[in-house]
Amino acid sequence: MDVINKFCSTVSSTVSQLSGVLPGNPVTREYEVTSHIASAGPGLLWKIYSGYKKSTKQPASIFVFEKRQVVPQDRDIILETLKRGIAQLTKLRHPQVLVVQHPLEESRDCLAFAAEPVFASLANILGKRENMPLTNEAVTKFKLYDVEIKYGLVQIGEGLNFLHRDAKMLHHNLCPSSIVVNTQGAWKIFGFDFSLQNSSNESTPFWKYVDHRRQSHDLAQPELDYLAPECGLTESAVPASDMFSLGVLIYAIYNSGQAPFSNTDWNIYTVNMSKLKALQLSQLNAIPEGLKNHVKLMLNTTPELRPDEHEFIKSEFFEDVGVKALNYLDSLFQWDNKQKAHFYKGLPQILDKLPHRVCLYRVIPCLVKEFVNPIMVPFVLPNVFSITENCSKEEFASHILPHLKTVMVLQEPIQILLLLMQRMELLLKMTPCDEVKSDVLPLLYRALESDSQEIQELCLSVLPTFANLVEYPAMKNALLPRIKRLCISTSLISVRVNCLVCLGKLLDHLDKWLVLDEVLPFLPQIPSKEPAVLMGILGIYKLVLNHKKMNMSKEMMAQKVIPFLMPLSVENSLTLNQFNTLIYVVKEMVARVETEHRVKLEQLSDQTKALETTMTPSVMKPQNPVPTTEDLFSFSSPSKLTTTVANNSSNSFSQLTLQDKQRIVQNSELEKRHSNLAPLEPATAQPLKSPQPVKDLTVTLLNSSSFDLSVTKPVGQTNGYQIMPKPFQPLVNNQPNLMTSTPNRPTFGNTNGAPQSSIPNRPTFGNANGTLPSADWGGWNSGWTSPPLMPFQQQQQQQQKAKPLSTAEINDLLS
Repeated sequence: MDVINKFCSTVSSTVSQLSGVLPGNPVTREYEVTSHIASAGPGLLWKIYSGYKKSTKQPASIFVFEKRQVVPQDRDIILETLKRGIAQLTKLRHPQVLVVQHPLEESRDCLAFAAEPVFASLANILGKRENMPLTNEAVTKFKLYDVEIKYGLVQIGEGLNFLHRDAKMLHHNLCPSSIVVNTQGAWKIFGFDFSLQNSSNESTPFWKYVDHRRQSHDLAQPELDYLAPECGLTESAVPASDMFSLGVLIYAIYNSGQAPFSNTDWNIYTVNMSKLKALQLSQLNAIPEGLKNHVKLMLNTTPELRPDEHEFIKSEFFEDVGVKALNYLDSLFQWDNKQKAHFYKGLPQILDKLPHRVCLYRVIPCLVKEFVNPIMVPFVLPNVFSITENCSKEEFASHILPHLKTVMVLQEPIQILLLLMQRMELLLKMTPCDEVKSDVLPLLYRALESDSQEIQELCLSVLPTFANLVEYPAMKNALLPRIKRLCISTSLISVRVNCLVCLGKLLDHLDKWLVLDEVLPFLPQIPSKEPAVLMGILGIYKLVLNHKKMNMSKEMMAQKVIPFLMPLSVENSLTLNQFNTLIYVVKEMVARVETEHRVKLEQLSDQTKALETTMTPSVMKPQNPVPTTEDLFSFSSPSKLTTTVANNSSNSFSQLTLQDKQRIVQNSELEKRHSNLAPLEPATAQPLKSPQPVKDLTVTLLNSSSFDLSVTKPVGQTNGYQIMPKPFQPLVNNQPNLMTSTPNRPTFGNTNGAPQSSIPNRPTFGNANGTLPSADWGGWNSGWTSPPLMPFQQQQQQQQKAKPLSTAEINDLLS
């Protein structure tokens, strides 16, 4: 238990160190103190702190009197005076009297009680800053507007009327330190420390006066500068005494907080009161004309000549439209819905004439009270939005948005959602991003699902303005599906067109794949052929086609988009301009498909040609060559497979398929292997040596040789001869039988293989006259084709064609 008590004491001590107040006071059990803001009461002894109730988080003000502020010999009488005043205040309940939330609590070091949230006392506003922090710029720089002064005086007059007529009591110390201004700007009566109670049991009240001159301390007696003369001179008090104090208060408000006389003691007070009879109207020049005469009467030394509370309130000075509006707002709880609706309809015209601070702190709290009545919300919202237009984001977030959140969830009446959609742009501008995602976005979802055409169109028009605040999952899974569903299901052309326009504006906030997978496939599903709808669809296609990051593929255009758009071009409902627009987009797509596909085909063709030109003769053909496009349409020769990779740019390979790339790599490896082999070279002919007797092998050659060479006259030659090959013989391993052929020593014979001469080693040529007979190859050369020649044979044959043998050379060979 000691540990728990010690812990609680530590926590309490920590709180006290942070706030600097209420050490051990019971008020701290229920209220949290935050900061010191102002002071009030006799001599401004009460320190006012801002705070809130711990259980409900309800804002409050904590009034604290620290006993160490006064000397011990005067402490008891001052404590008694302050306790009496707070006890009297706690008993009173009126809109113009400060509301006490928690009664007075006393601890060893202080007195404390909790009241409604307070901004400052009127004395602080008029320049008296004792017992308050000078760093509170909200108070030090605060200036009262005329409408605030007027309505504040009306409120004080109503409060005095309540005290005099209903409570049967006198305040007896009405001064700036006894009036506090709450956070909404309302003036409240405070400081009943010297109030006088009715001491008569009859219908006519009587107030017994208490002589305060016997008190030893100035704080234990009323403020002499505001005390009526009859109270100090004749020791009597009547309701008119408070009206005298109100007259001095008005004088001080318009004279920087200075009363007509400065009464430091009772003697000076007596002298100054005698001067009131000589008070001239010229001394009241600071007071407005409409109020100057009333103040002069209120400062009269004869109580019966002073105006009463009712006469004061009904003064023409207070016949101000702003004062009346504020007064109506405070009494709205007494009116029925019809009267309220009539008032709210005309309120926007009045709000333009009121200062913004008055609208924000005085009007808004009255308006938001109507949010609990859904029937009146459509009448209140226009006024709230009118004030919001002049607010900063911080003011809107703290004073208006928390109340609007309760309205955003209302389903009925439907006018609420309509008004919110109409002012959605303003809401999005003023609302922080986090609240937009949590509160405004669900409101738009609900608007898309509404049955009202106007609400749907308004929602679609404002969606693109805050698309950047919508996260990708919400855009994909919540927003886009609702727009698509609405576009397909609605029977209203205007809603459908607005859906398409909204999608077009959202393209900049969508990624490529979301558009290609979700938006474009949805367009052909729209069950409508109206020109406006078709133009909306065409607009989306055109935006995607020309968008920097979308890049619609040629396959999609050729297979899906163009086949969908072409039938639409013959719709009879299209105008000429609409038809031209649609055909233009179709032509643009066709041109793009043509260009892109031609580029791809040209790249593939150029690459294939480049690969074929680099093929070397020494490379063997593959077993299963892949035919090219030219091979498929060629009938002259079989297709050839390229075996080397052309040195093309990297862009030419971007259009290749995976199989093409694999084939090129395999051919490249094959080329590397063959490049290491020695190239084949044709054998050079050996020069003939001196003739030697040789054995006649004509018969043998004719029977076993692979070639039977005969001499014919070359075509187009007058001399020389060409060696013709023997009919085709089978090849071994696809190669000619080089072992059985003797290309350097040809033999000559007839068709039956017998030599033409009786000399076996010396075949004869020609006739006896030396002319060569023409060879007849008709039957011998029919029915066969020449076998393919090896490279060196081709070279030798070309050499022979280029240089035919002369007769002398032939004779040398035969010799």
